[in-house]
Amino acid sequence: MELRGKLLDVSNLKVSFYTYRGVVKALNGVELWMDSGERLGVVGETGCGKSVTSLAVMRLIEQPGEIQEGKIIFNGRNLVELSEEKMNNIRGVEMSMIFQEPRSSLNPVMKVGYQIGEAIAKSKKIRIKNTYPEVKEMLRLVGLDAERVMNSYPHELSGGMSQRVMIGMALATHPKLLIADEPTSALDVTIQAQILELLDELARKMGNAVMLITHDMGVVAEFCDKVLVMYAGNSVEYASTVRLFEKPLHPYTGGLLQAVPRVGRTDELKAIKGTVPDLVNPPSGCRFHPRCPYAMDICKAERPPFVEIEPDHYVACYLFKGKNEVREDG
Repeated sequence: MELRGKLLDVSNLKVSFYTYRGVVKALNGVELWMDSGERLGVVGETGCGKSVTSLAVMRLIEQPGEIQEGKIIFNGRNLVELSEEKMNNIRGVEMSMIFQEPRSSLNPVMKVGYQIGEAIAKSKKIRIKNTYPEVKEMLRLVGLDAERVMNSYPHELSGGMSQRVMIGMALATHPKLLIADEPTSALDVTIQAQILELLDELARKMGNAVMLITHDMGVVAEFCDKVLVMYAGNSVEYASTVRLFEKPLHPYTGGLLQAVPRVGRTDELKAIKGTVPDLVNPPSGCRFHPRCPYAMDICKAERPPFVEIEPDHYVACYLFKGKNEVREDG
């Protein structure tokens, strides 16, 4: 089997949640891949499946949800087939995650130093007290007063400090892949830029691959090498950041970019008409067709394949018949 990404290759990933309303088809065949040291931005409207994708990659989908189908090849292993014990040896060691709300991710009854030390001790199989020199160094790297923060409880830290602790904890084990799920969404706007700059600096220094989940296209443009656009549980476009911003192919991607405010822009921002579909009863065929100005009969009947239209530029849209056959007015 030929892998598209040397570090991570996710193919045909389907995840459902069983609720009182019915089965929520949260992911409907997600495709994404990454190389070592690469930065991938995952974007889309709220409810498109970005966070569920990240949790599925970490194998953190719990009841009432389940991974129904697909492969998650990470560092040569299919994570879907691994036991929970083997996954516990990968999580926090080879891959780590920074969640949206840092304080809810920290144990409120344990000091910060112990929690970071616990992650290092697990990866190196040593006693926690022997990790404290590394804990101090990591806290210094993220710009904190190491001695004070080590002996603090999470409630004694501000939101920005808590997120710096989470970044330090996630990177302390030198993981191959760091997943950052909207790491600045819970922070004051004045702190957001500092956190992203810190994440960028540390990831470059340590050589981690980063999957950044965000709503902010400006952050994607500055931080990411490649972009995956998701809509209603599907991958709809994947390309290098430069290529995607210069020539978006999928109508949904074009709609997202037209809604982004820019310095000097005087025209009215354009909204994508309609609403995100109900994933208990999603539209047939292409899930975007009820909102798409270019929808054709085939869009309503069949889900479009995710194909390479130009080198390293993939799209799931019937406006494009095949490789190098790009419709000029699309």
